[in-house]
Amino acid sequence: MSIDRRRFLCQAGTLGAAAFVTPGVFAEQLMQTPRQTEGPFYPDRMPLDVDNDLLIINDAMTAAVGQITHLTGRVTDVRGRPVKRAQVEIWQVDSNGVYIHSDAPQRNRRDRNFQGFGRFETGSTGEYRFRTIKPVRYSGGRAAHIHFGINRNGRRILTTQMYVKGNPDNERDSIFRRSGRASHDLLSVPFKPLAGSEIGELTANFNIVVGETPEDGIQYRGWRGR
Repeated sequence: MSIDRRRFLCQAGTLGAAAFVTPGVFAEQLMQTPRQTEGPFYPDRMPLDVDNDLLIINDAMTAAVGQITHLTGRVTDVRGRPVKRAQVEIWQVDSNGVYIHSDAPQRNRRDRNFQGFGRFETGSTGEYRFRTIKPVRYSGGRAAHIHFGINRNGRRILTTQMYVKGNPDNERDSIFRRSGRASHDLLSVPFKPLAGSEIGELTANFNIVVGETPEDGIQYRGWRGR
């Protein structure tokens, strides 16, 4: 395992550090992150590696193709309190627009070096982090997005999707549009250049607010909407 990969997996680092500060008392409740469909391509077979670095599978020498993105955020409840020890899952298409699923369209074009799915357990301030690629348009015509599943105590408490802020495809995406205009800013985030990066890395920060009543994750499995 390379030093850079070991450092990323084992240390919180400074990326998104401002977002990891425990909030003060909120005068009003935070708006919950809107629910979005899980879609048919949640992995039907997990990859060999399910850690939070989606660019390298185990100790492979070849990294996935795509624009490297350091994705960070916090999971809190509507009062701003951190949700500790929650399992954050993400899954997305590779740079060719292909999911890691046995029924995914164009699966013969899949980047075998892209993990496609990752997990991270939130810490004391509800923080999470992933190293992945900037999402691209799905081959079925959807806007670029990353799926999120938030699990706690063995139950799915939120299923949602994150979009690229300012992407013109968003307004043509039926699932994004159905979320309603008021939800668009809650679901889309800017992808910004990582300061000091010589290879064009990006950062994105997606904070997630969950309700106080857990959902039953089973009801989301198999929802349409990719």
